[in-house]
Amino acid sequence: MSNEISIPALKDPETREREFTRLVTAYQERLYWHIRRIVLNHDDTDDVLQNTFIKVYRNLENFRGESAIYSWMYRIASNEALNFLKKRAREKKISDEEYKTQLANSLVADVYFEGDQIQLKLQQALATLPEKQQLVFNMKYFEDMKYDDISEVLNTSVGALKASYHHAMKKIEAHLKNTP
Repeated sequence: MSNEISIPALKDPETREREFTRLVTAYQERLYWHIRRIVLNHDDTDDVLQNTFIKVYRNLENFRGESAIYSWMYRIASNEALNFLKKRAREKKISDEEYKTQLANSLVADVYFEGDQIQLKLQQALATLPEKQQLVFNMKYFEDMKYDDISEVLNTSVGALKASYHHAMKKIEAHLKNTP
């Protein structure tokens, strides 16, 4: 039996449950960490991950196979995570940027955060980046994704991604230099 996820099996009512279970098993850890780097909090990450898989399951019929299944799921996960952050910021009546900064600053108290001081400063620097730069940096730096794959996820050109990554690196570098 191959490890490849079968799109026809995902769409077939007879085999959908079994194949979807394989899909979740194959991608839940990668998607967890992708989401976690955006929302930063473990419990929120679990909620967003669950919502991501619900949305994936409900939209399997709409998956046209124009991109790889993981690219499609990463796009859904990214959108779910960003929408979650925006919703939380609205609930607190603050800007998205202020909310991301609060999250990054609260990592010290998060029992699930296992990073050291340098990783904490990096997360705080990432919180200052615009959404696209943050996503590109996370996928390239932490997940070591190829620009072509990131391009599929974010539906943008490789050239634009390289520029976003470069700008993100410069901003992070400046933030780290200017933070005690």
